[in-house]
Amino acid sequence: MAPLPPTRSGAEHRQADLAHAGLAELHREDPELAGLLDAEVHDQDTTLAMVASSSIAAPSVLAASGSALSNVTAEGYPGARYHPGAVNFDEVERLAVRRATALFGARYANVQPHSCSSANLAVLAALVPPGGTLLGLDLDSGGHLTHGSPASVTGRHYRAVHYGLDTSGRIDYGQVAELAAAHRPAVLIAGASAYPRIIDFARFRRIADSVGAYLLADISHVAGLVAAGEHPSPVDHAHITTTSTYKQLGGPRGGLILSGRDHRAPGPDGRTPLDRLMQQAVFPQSQGTPAPASIAAKARAFALAAEPLFARTARLTVSGARALAAELACRGHRVLTGGTDNHMVLIDLRDSRLTGVVAERALEECGILVNRNRIPDDTRPPLVTSGIRLGCNVLAQRGMGPEHMRECAELMHAVLAATTPLSDTEYVIEPHQRVRLREHVRALCARHPLPHATARAAARDALRTGTSL
Repeated sequence: MAPLPPTRSGAEHRQADLAHAGLAELHREDPELAGLLDAEVHDQDTTLAMVASSSIAAPSVLAASGSALSNVTAEGYPGARYHPGAVNFDEVERLAVRRATALFGARYANVQPHSCSSANLAVLAALVPPGGTLLGLDLDSGGHLTHGSPASVTGRHYRAVHYGLDTSGRIDYGQVAELAAAHRPAVLIAGASAYPRIIDFARFRRIADSVGAYLLADISHVAGLVAAGEHPSPVDHAHITTTSTYKQLGGPRGGLILSGRDHRAPGPDGRTPLDRLMQQAVFPQSQGTPAPASIAAKARAFALAAEPLFARTARLTVSGARALAAELACRGHRVLTGGTDNHMVLIDLRDSRLTGVVAERALEECGILVNRNRIPDDTRPPLVTSGIRLGCNVLAQRGMGPEHMRECAELMHAVLAATTPLSDTEYVIEPHQRVRLREHVRALCARHPLPHATARAAARDALRTGTSL
């Protein structure tokens, strides 16, 4: 590998030395923990991850997230911290903001939220008065907890009204308009955690404007597709856009707040611009100290998401998901909405013998990861469910496209067909079948390794030989 460039202070390689020393110390002094971490890497290498809310972070992103910036304590924003010693962190945060705004074509970005949930809570606290009304997608129709679910603080501190889906399983925009006119929410939320179709953000904005509401777009599940141009962007339609940085961006655990052409629009007080309001909403209103190393990892992930390889992977993600939905439908599985426009495929299991949790656990035993998911009109509880949700983010990162989805669908179908339910939560799989299918999954993963296996091998060889990376 090319030698590391000199730093402006001349302190070359110090972070790399610290990382190497830490790994050596961990394996020497805490082999139990080190063994668990190594086992996780092995499991990720040999497991077909089809969880829709996950992606694989590059080694450089992981390195940044474990950097010495974790030792920095600095409340506030660059140039206005409440602690000393933040000169390098200031530059890192400014870099992350520049890269985020460039990646999404935004005018404003706040990279400090610890998650998209915390970003949503901050935005709602800034725009909705206590007891005020918000309008979001119903949880069983594919919405998110922070969109007003009774299980979330957003459903307890605000008056939450929910729209749903039409008979085809698509967002019922007519109902959205009717509910907005009837309830006049302070905030209309466009976004979902289990919705496989394109969201019409322009139409949502027209509805929001018709009742004087702010439009919040939560793109946590499709942010990578938005960044790559594979899904329409809400940034100049919504007043505020939020996202996580790990579900599809290949970044660390964390959140992001963006604003486009409306970044200087006045907030509810009629004076404070939205960008300043969002700064205050995150700190000091809802968060204290940011996570400096996580922000460094976000900066690295944003840079990678701007590269051509990321765009190619996004195209594979969408085309692969469409092919996977078609292959599963051909095998008799009920695919909600009849297909997908993004990375996500939703399966209704009510016509089968299996519940969502049984399907999830049986597939995991055979090395395939999906998650149970409630579906419209689901009568089973959230820990059981009548559906499963799967996605192609990690499959695409392995380089797998439409031509590989038949094998993935065949494996899934074989596991589910071999599963005999004993109750809503218990089941059996014939041991020979389980071993055979698990080996098939391992072989498939070996043919399509995770994208950073080569980098890990090079780092391992360097550590063994003592050569410089």
